[in-house]
Amino acid sequence: MAFLGCGAMKRRAFIKLLGSAAAWPLSARAQQQAMPVIGFINAASAQNYTRQLAAFHRGLAETGYVNRQNVFIEYRWADDQNDRLPAMAADLVHRHVAVIAATSTSAAIAAKATTMTIPIVFEMGGDPIEVGLVASLSRPDGNVTGVTSLSLEVAPKRLELLHELLPAVRVMALLVDPTDSTTANTTVSEMLTAARAFGLQLHVLHASSERDFEAVFAKLSLLGAGGLVVAGGPFFVSHREQLAAMALHHAVPTAYQNREFTAAGGLLSYGSDITESYRLAGLYTGRILKGDKPGDLPIQQATKVELFLNLKTARALGITIPLPLSGRADELIE
Repeated sequence: MAFLGCGAMKRRAFIKLLGSAAAWPLSARAQQQAMPVIGFINAASAQNYTRQLAAFHRGLAETGYVNRQNVFIEYRWADDQNDRLPAMAADLVHRHVAVIAATSTSAAIAAKATTMTIPIVFEMGGDPIEVGLVASLSRPDGNVTGVTSLSLEVAPKRLELLHELLPAVRVMALLVDPTDSTTANTTVSEMLTAARAFGLQLHVLHASSERDFEAVFAKLSLLGAGGLVVAGGPFFVSHREQLAAMALHHAVPTAYQNREFTAAGGLLSYGSDITESYRLAGLYTGRILKGDKPGDLPIQQATKVELFLNLKTARALGITIPLPLSGRADELIE
């Protein structure tokens, strides 16, 4: 009988062990479901935004949040198809995320059009007042706040720098993504004004898919354009290496929005550090998770702009960079 009693005890212990093992996944799932969820939405694709994502995570960590430890991030990437953003934003709202991080102008506009209650933190290159996201930079009110990198505001400076580098060139071109209509319209308006001030003829060209690039560079040749400025926007960020390679192949001196383009072989770039903007967006997202109201968080603006020049590309294009211009550069890339 003692032997049978011992066996029964072992069986009961084994069953108890199985029960606790089965209960652990349920407990873990319940804990996961209790974590706040961030909805992250962007117009581009993930593989081209690794540095920006790392910066967003750093900002989030500054408030004590780490993905999959005490918060979950649900990513939505439109893969350069802006028309997908409204449905993606609606899906995040349907999932009752705690906050939406909308990291492009078009994504932010889609998010705001979808919800007036879930907090939204944007990262964008333009003026959030002009596009209707907020009423005030100091007190945005409502459910929207974020960071602007001033990419659109400094776009005319890129044309000025290209003009300084190529003083004999009188015909230039601007490349915009027409599906990112807010960014495109603002950039075109400001650049045409700047071109007139510099006495330049500026042609506006469109590209919203890889298939458009060959036609764009063929058109540049027909127009006799001696330089190109690429507008800001996630589509062009996603295709920075291809754009830089094609500009070099067709011998078209080109100006871009930030260092990632010159590092990929572009001639020059002028703009703010986009990774810092993403860090600040992550910081604001964490603060909202901790209880801050988006309407009480002032819009943060990038205050530093940087000039980068690629000397190797300049040599390949037969361009001598004037000393005054190279002396103002934050970095000369070999």
